[in-house]
Amino acid sequence: MPYSLVIFDLDGTLADSLPWFRRNVNTVAARYRFRPVVDEDVELLRHSSTAEVLNHLGVSRWKLPLIARHIRRLKTEQAASIPLFAGVEAMLATLAAADIRLALVSSDTEANARQKLGASAQLFTAFDCSASLYGKAKKFKRVVKRIGANPAEVIAIGDETRDIEAARTAGIAFGAVTWGYAAEKALRDRQPELVFTRMEEIVERLVVTQAAAS
Repeated sequence: MPYSLVIFDLDGTLADSLPWFRRNVNTVAARYRFRPVVDEDVELLRHSSTAEVLNHLGVSRWKLPLIARHIRRLKTEQAASIPLFAGVEAMLATLAAADIRLALVSSDTEANARQKLGASAQLFTAFDCSASLYGKAKKFKRVVKRIGANPAEVIAIGDETRDIEAARTAGIAFGAVTWGYAAEKALRDRQPELVFTRMEEIVERLVVTQAAAS
């Protein structure tokens, strides 16, 4: 069935924020007293679930809202240092031109998301931001209901294993991108409906292939 609504993640999917995160994570670790990330940890963490990452770093669950607010504040201050991935603007414009509605669900603030997206923000029908670490499923459901979409025609696109779990809980399909935070194997092991290894592949699979099948 063709997808009429695509719900995008921001960090690691549309915005190239992993280098920013690696520059800042140990400052945050020192402030909130969890284990710093060393170079040897990176691949291990990219293959781990969210719960495994938290356990490895020794992050207490009660600290998560405090850490999230601090990271959002840092992103606001340093927004100019977090670019979009190459090809994002053209990809979004092509989806919108094909009458596919776009929404964004992110742990970042809507203001930060709009600033990063620039002129492309006007292509989005809905924003539901400031999601907690495990709060995306509720936001997916809310966006689908607000837009009035058929869940069978909705796909979420993101780069983390927790996003796949959230989409399943919300009863929608998931497309995993391999250029973000989680390793490709970790994503494929959770069997998302689609896997995108190139930005251009989003249009190829959601517009070109769907048009040929109709």
